[in-house]
Amino acid sequence: MRGDEKRMSCTGEGVRAFRRGKVWLVGAGPGDPELLTVRAARVLSSAPVIAYDELVSPAILSLAREDAERIPVGRRANGCRHHEARIHPLVVVRALEGKEVVRLKGGDPFVFGRGGEEAEELATARIPFEVVPGISAALGAAARMGIALTHRECASSVTLATAHAARDGEVELEALEARVPRDGTIVFYMGLSRIEATCAALIMGGRRADTPAAVISRATLPDERAVVGTLADIAVRVQRAGLEAPAILLVGEVVARRVESSNCHDMAGETGETGERSATG
Repeated sequence: MRGDEKRMSCTGEGVRAFRRGKVWLVGAGPGDPELLTVRAARVLSSAPVIAYDELVSPAILSLAREDAERIPVGRRANGCRHHEARIHPLVVVRALEGKEVVRLKGGDPFVFGRGGEEAEELATARIPFEVVPGISAALGAAARMGIALTHRECASSVTLATAHAARDGEVELEALEARVPRDGTIVFYMGLSRIEATCAALIMGGRRADTPAAVISRATLPDERAVVGTLADIAVRVQRAGLEAPAILLVGEVVARRVESSNCHDMAGETGETGERSATG
């Protein structure tokens, strides 16, 4: 048999490998390549196969080896190209062929990145895998804006939530009060399209209408923008500013305590104007 035939064989049921490869569930961070972990950069630069989310920036993809096979995997809300399969089928096929595969995800794989679901499927297929954590969008956006997610005087907890339900993509307004606490910091992922309903639900659930809120769009990227307001008016400010996804909604008193520095662009104040960050910061 040829070398490749010794390594694998094909059956009517699919690909069967004598030596399985490995899948790396890698967090690409919030967007800035300099925020990649050392391990993530090393794995990315050596893997022969890269399956990447749409939110991964071209600058990060450029770190992959030139001859690597690149597999685009759609996962934007209402636009995912793989609704039924939890993981792109080619990821499984390439691993069963004995190849090392990097499954590159924005932020952290286990924070609203569907990394848990994909890990379950890999385990079921008995494909070795390893998780490489990444800086989540919440951490990257907050740090870039000079917002401390916790503060001894006003926020002893942080809640990470999604504004979309798993099945229909609609925010679960009835359950929102039970899902999130009435104090502390809340960070909503994937909430731009439902921001008005989300803010209204928080107010109905007991949050004050004048609770500070911020929306950060494309955090850590050269074209990042942010708007600051309150639960009562942040939706209008975002619409007026024309912010686009991906974006993070951050709610809590910590927004009002943000600390400006040379690493933070000016965020919008009561006027509703937006600030923009340059590529050099």
